Amino acid sequence: MVNDFYGKVRKDDLLGSIFNKILDGRWPEHLAKMYRFWQTILLDEHTYKGYPFEPHAKLPVEQMHFDRWVFLFSETVHNYFSGDKANRAIWQGERMAEMFLMRIDLIRERAMGF
Repeated sequence: MVNDFYGKVRKDDLLGSIFNKILDGRWPEHLAKMYRFWQTILLDEHTYKGYPFEPHAKLPVEQMHFDRWVFLFSETVHNYFSGDKANRAIWQGERMAEMFLMRIDLIRERAMGF
């Protein structure tokens, strides 16, 4: 699922250019980290250590980017799973996207003096 999802992100017209530029040559390393992250979030197998927001804090993203991310994530989850686990995974993805966008907006507002 993780490979499929990030494969879609890499090819996406809106998201691909952002992530491919930042992760150029480092996709295998990033995917290994994402395996651990999603394993921790979705399977309660605590293999990820770190702060996932920090690398995303200064990305040039807006609401439309997060909407696309959630769409691709939900689509991918539904391709592999159904039922409560799938619904929880999608809820987790939506929640994470919402929190990341709120924090990014807050950082931008503070930088502008609001």
